[in-house]
Amino acid sequence: MASLKEEYSGREKAAMLLIALGPEKSARIFKHLREEEIEQLTLEIANIRTVSPQMKEKVLDEFYQVCLAQQYIAEGGISYAKQILEKALGSEKAIEVINKLTVSLQVRPFEFVRKTDASQLLNFIQNEHPQAIALILSYLKPNQAATVLASLPQDKQPDVARRIALMDRTSPDIIKEVERVLEKKLSALVTEDFTAVGGVDAIVDIINSVDRGTEKYIMETLEVEDTELAEEIKKKMFVFEDIITLDSRSIQRILREVDNNDLAIALKGSGDEVKNVVFANLSKRLSAMIQEDMEYMGPVRLRDVEDAQQKIVNVIRKLEEVGEIVISRGGGDEIIV
Repeated sequence: MASLKEEYSGREKAAMLLIALGPEKSARIFKHLREEEIEQLTLEIANIRTVSPQMKEKVLDEFYQVCLAQQYIAEGGISYAKQILEKALGSEKAIEVINKLTVSLQVRPFEFVRKTDASQLLNFIQNEHPQAIALILSYLKPNQAATVLASLPQDKQPDVARRIALMDRTSPDIIKEVERVLEKKLSALVTEDFTAVGGVDAIVDIINSVDRGTEKYIMETLEVEDTELAEEIKKKMFVFEDIITLDSRSIQRILREVDNNDLAIALKGSGDEVKNVVFANLSKRLSAMIQEDMEYMGPVRLRDVEDAQQKIVNVIRKLEEVGEIVISRGGGDEIIV
């Protein structure tokens, strides 16, 4: 009997996995996929009539093995993962699973960097070219990258931030060269596909994690050097859903400045957690009135919801600027009461 690997393509197995997981879990996965990937998988799913219990078990088992291998790689690298998987699955199966990860899932470069203490890393890279620093920080966790960015010489911070934001796709040859300069041999983990890294979302995550002083300096510099980029970053730096991270006093202060109609429209497109937090910080009468408005306003365009949410985010940022509320960040922004 042919193995699952030989019998079906990766796309077919992905479609069967989504069918096996059910509509609710599949919908959550779809949120993380590109439009073309969703289209391809939707077409594949539509062409599959049934998935037998045996096939379902095979697909789920393969998915589990790949997830397990990915966890082992994160814990101790490729060699560690291979060693553990060989004991569990046998040598041949272990190599097959590892190959799927290094080729299909693209194990990210700079694995050693993510396991390095931020202060040591700073000494390691601070004299590199700003573009090389930007590339390395793009592969770090936001809080780790934020620590390094905030510790760089001040004149370098906006330049590195801008380079991260404008970064799109980086050639594997360049990644290999940077890794070579850093004297780490992880090039075997980089595929020949161009790897998407950086971008506005990456620098937003990093800036959201730095201390307020570093954020202010970077943003003020970018506003002078690249106004459009600065505006794009500011729009994404505190999203409406982040209101749940604020303390009750701050939320109540914000809500006093917000138009009730804007609030109703903004909440119309929000999850239950956001709604519960907002309603808990309104009077019972006002909470009931806004819920009634939401019920009777009918369907609302996504664009209108996003506009209303952005208005509230603008209020939040303005109140933070004048010191009336505090948005907790990394880098010494702990709150003393």
